[in-house]
Amino acid sequence: MADEPDSGEKPKGKGKLIIIIAAVVVLVLGGAGAFLMMGGDPPPEAEMAEGEMEEAINPDELEEAVYVALPRPFLFNLTGPQRTRLVEIKVQLLVRGSDAQVMTQKHIPLIEDALLTTFSGADVNKLKTQEGKDDLRLKALANVQSTLKQVLGQKTVEKVLFTGFVMQ
Repeated sequence: MADEPDSGEKPKGKGKLIIIIAAVVVLVLGGAGAFLMMGGDPPPEAEMAEGEMEEAINPDELEEAVYVALPRPFLFNLTGPQRTRLVEIKVQLLVRGSDAQVMTQKHIPLIEDALLTTFSGADVNKLKTQEGKDDLRLKALANVQSTLKQVLGQKTVEKVLFTGFVMQ
């Protein structure tokens, strides 16, 4: 009967399991706390860029927000210091009301041209940072609004949204 294990002994590894579970809980709680602490006010550059819009937006006068998806992503090459990068950006436009939606959809080729012109002039090193992507988005918005104002007499597009951004 020497071959039978002693029933009073604890199985090995249970202490390690408890330590691992405790470490995972601490990491999850720490990550959640860091996420909540970083969700503060936007950086001053973003506030200033949004404040530079020519027309003030009154929430009482706003029509329903409508998103116009451009039919295909923008795919282009950017030359960098070491190598050429391939960039793909999926874009949606925020407009207000069904009239603006119809006008925007009617002029999609013109909008795509304005966006491609803006995107192809981007700097690869700046696109590696969130600030660079935000700057590109604001430049794209200004270019689209300027182009549509020449054709339609009004800006029509309120925001340019990047719904997909890949750089290889």
